[in-house]
Amino acid sequence: MVKTMQEVINPGASQHDTEFPYAPNEWSREIAINTAKAESMDLTPDHWVVIGALQRYFSEHEQPHIRELHDALSERFHAQGGMKYLYGIFPGGPVAQGCRLAGLKAPAGAVDKSFGSVQ
Repeated sequence: MVKTMQEVINPGASQHDTEFPYAPNEWSREIAINTAKAESMDLTPDHWVVIGALQRYFSEHEQPHIRELHDALSERFHAQGGMKYLYGIFPGGPVAQGCRLAGLKAPAGAVDKSFGSVQ
C-alpha cells in the first residue's frame, strides 16, 4: 500500500475502517454516503464491495491506467455480469462514479463516455 507523508511521519495516527483497509486517509463511509446522496443514490452492499475493490486496486497501482482499471473491474465482477452489472449499480460509470464514492482520483479519461462514465 502506498503511504502518504502523514503516515510516514505519524504512523498509526489514522483510523481506518477495518472493512476498508485500503481506503484513503481522508475517506470515510459517511463521506461516501453523502456523496452518493448528492448523486441521488443509496449505497447497497454491492456498492460497498466495488468501493473496497477500487480502493484495493488503487493501493496496488500507483498511477492506474483507465483501460487496465476497466479490465480489472470487468474481470473481478465477471460472475455478477462484469461491466453490465457495474454500470447497472453505478449509472455514472463504475470508474468515474465509483472512484468518487471511494475517495479516489479517477484516472485520466474516466469521464470519457467510451471508457468509464455514462453522464
